[in-house]
Amino acid sequence: MCRFLLSLALSIVLAAQVSRAEKPDIIVILSDDMGFSDIGCYGGEIETPNLDALAKGGLKYTQFYNTARCCPTRAALLTGLYPHQAGIGHMMDDKGLDGYRGELSRNGATMAEVVKPAGYRTYMVGKWHVTKKVNPQGENEKGNWPLQRGFERFYGTIHGAGSFFDPNSLVKDNTLISPYADPDYKPEQYYYTDAISDHAVRFIADHAKENKDKPFFMYVAYTAAHWPMHAKEADMAKYRHRYAAGYDAVRAARLKKARELGVVDESWAIAPQAGGKWEAVKNREYEERCMEVYAAMADCMDQGIGRIVEELKKQGRYENTLIFFMQDNGGCAETIGRGTGGGNKKKQNANAAGGPAQRRAEKPSPSADYPQPSLPPLAADYLQPDMIPKQTRDGYPMRQGYGVMPGGADTYCGYGEAWANVSNTPFREYKHWVHEGGISTPLIAHWPAGTDHPGRLVKEPAHLIDIMATVVDLSGATYPKELGGVAITPMEGVSLKAPFLGGKVVRSQPIFWEHEGNRAVRDGKWKLVAKGPRGKWELYDMEADRTEQHDLAGQHQDVVKDMAAKWEVWAKRSQVIPWIWGAPYGEEKGKSGKEK
Repeated sequence: MCRFLLSLALSIVLAAQVSRAEKPDIIVILSDDMGFSDIGCYGGEIETPNLDALAKGGLKYTQFYNTARCCPTRAALLTGLYPHQAGIGHMMDDKGLDGYRGELSRNGATMAEVVKPAGYRTYMVGKWHVTKKVNPQGENEKGNWPLQRGFERFYGTIHGAGSFFDPNSLVKDNTLISPYADPDYKPEQYYYTDAISDHAVRFIADHAKENKDKPFFMYVAYTAAHWPMHAKEADMAKYRHRYAAGYDAVRAARLKKARELGVVDESWAIAPQAGGKWEAVKNREYEERCMEVYAAMADCMDQGIGRIVEELKKQGRYENTLIFFMQDNGGCAETIGRGTGGGNKKKQNANAAGGPAQRRAEKPSPSADYPQPSLPPLAADYLQPDMIPKQTRDGYPMRQGYGVMPGGADTYCGYGEAWANVSNTPFREYKHWVHEGGISTPLIAHWPAGTDHPGRLVKEPAHLIDIMATVVDLSGATYPKELGGVAITPMEGVSLKAPFLGGKVVRSQPIFWEHEGNRAVRDGKWKLVAKGPRGKWELYDMEADRTEQHDLAGQHQDVVKDMAAKWEVWAKRSQVIPWIWGAPYGEEKGKSGKEK
């Protein structure tokens, strides 16, 4: 009898383990404005030991793609649709066409809406950026906020960018809050990347207390390392003088490491250096600081990912948690905050001399060592309304301009084109464009209980529309045909499950892009790409020349014609055409919307 009861108990435990294995916890992590080679396991010198460990114990996809811009990427990731199908083909404004409404369409279901009926609890932390209702006038304008799109708990920002020390549009669940008047979260120093990580850890811990027998889905959307270049002093200190050798030297080191890691082929030539030569830089201290801050931002994010992993281990959920890490677009060459002049000279020099003003901005308590604030301080419950704050909480005006050392709360700038070119090593172009520098991202997939080949490189092309298909496949969810009485567009991606067990990604359709008139098609080894609506099609062999140095369009006009026709069919069915950019090169008047 005892033996029978023991056998029965063991059977129940094994059955529970099998049931649990069929429904892994799923965490989708997205970083912001980072290039292909920034993290260590893809060639970078930035210290990302936690991401590197996930890659070593999981899978690294070497040809994974995004949509070239933050909000279209988020729309595509959340829904498994191309961004135009999800209503966000460009940014968060309504262009009068269904593909460019600037609001997440109800014809697309979010991953949270899809997995909830399969028994999942759903959580989100970080950047939302798929609605223009940042400051809603009443509850009826929150229809596209996270809690109204399937998530049960949320901590993050609705807007797409802002200060890391005082973010605008910060929301807890469904309520706008100030980071300095939050009764439940009082860190010694508020820094948004840490807040995202800390709340992700909190949600996992709370889930273990309240719903430990249920699986969870969590979307973690960091704003690192999107401008402004804001970082904590301790993180920046790790990178002091790390970039003194300049752009070319860092690119060369990254290329060498990426080749050794196998994520870049030995035969591919590196794209030419862009954004200026190091020898011609007039203010090298400023340029070094920009990249030091950027590296510190990515480093801090990796530290937070490490805390998330530790919490999973603490709660006994690590082995059966599938963690995805990816990026929303390539490195950003936007020039925000880098214009000539700007800034109080005394404060600017204090920063350049070794960082007193940096420490003052980190701990907003003026002393005799620092210039006095010139503006009244802001109340703790003041809701920051601006993407670029007019002042810090303690009364220092915002400073911008080339030479104003970044890092502190009273500064606001990007790191510039040349460093973005470094981030995107070895590829061409940046965020906005659909050449490889704009759309190539790492993808790490880590799932100890479900991966037979840890450390494997997956070299078949994949796209973030495939994440939804994978989540549906592994969660046991049913992708809906309608939701709330609204017809749901069928998902576009394919499951990435096969590589977990040693197989290959198999897709029957090409991958397509359109952003700001930039267009592309990836079909097997071929990629057809154009810059802007008036740009001619270029053709590249991705096996021999993924850095897009040798245009073969003239030699393979039949391939160009066939792929261009496929792009046109896709564009019409996916709400790209009619579009807002004018007719593409070579089309007749009025064929694709506006006249030439």
